Amino acid sequence: MASYKIEQAIDNDDLAKKASQVIAAHIDLALDQKERSQISLAGGSTPSLTYSFLGQERLPWDRVDVFLGDERWVEPNNECSNALMLQRSLLAQFPGSNARFHPVPTTSYSSPNESAESFSNLISKICVGEPPIFDLIVLGLGEDGHTASLFPSSDSLLIKDKYTTIAHGKGKDRITLTAPVLSAARKVIFLVSGASKQIALKRLLDPSESYLRTPAKLVSPISEIQIFADKSALLLV
Repeated sequence: MASYKIEQAIDNDDLAKKASQVIAAHIDLALDQKERSQISLAGGSTPSLTYSFLGQERLPWDRVDVFLGDERWVEPNNECSNALMLQRSLLAQFPGSNARFHPVPTTSYSSPNESAESFSNLISKICVGEPPIFDLIVLGLGEDGHTASLFPSSDSLLIKDKYTTIAHGKGKDRITLTAPVLSAARKVIFLVSGASKQIALKRLLDPSESYLRTPAKLVSPISEIQIFADKSALLLV
């Protein structure tokens, strides 16, 4: 069973500043121990400001491999693309622009299944371990309790023998890391912002809650999960 530590922020700006500093510290620690660090970042609206601050951190970004935990199966320049969001935040400025970004291959393949398989192969080549081990995975939390693109009561929740899988949510086909990969990370951080996340966050912290209703419960690394949440998201906790 996962254990959680909550870091309270005043608002999304405060959350972004605090989270970016902690993320940078974990990357720095990993790079003290090995030549390259592999991290996986969440998409969505909440993390964008965090990544803008993170991109300003003075790290040897040329030694950091950046992945996404999930991606919509859209063109890379589509406004719904998580890769585009990263290009506009973390990768938009020096020194963060020096990071080696490995986007999820999407419409360069004929189907989401082919994209997922290609993404799995890419991760296997760069990350060690079975399942692959990321030094850090940053995740978001949806209003319905989903994380990455693992949605409530979906088939993707049951995938244990693959590193990636396909999913469908909010009208889009998606490629996502699976629960075993998310749980294998050395460190997991959740970013949770806004009053609309109150119920989902309460369920995530409830030991009796089912992963079928709140898929974020599937993320269960050995280390303590750190949750950065603003005051409005914490009102029910």
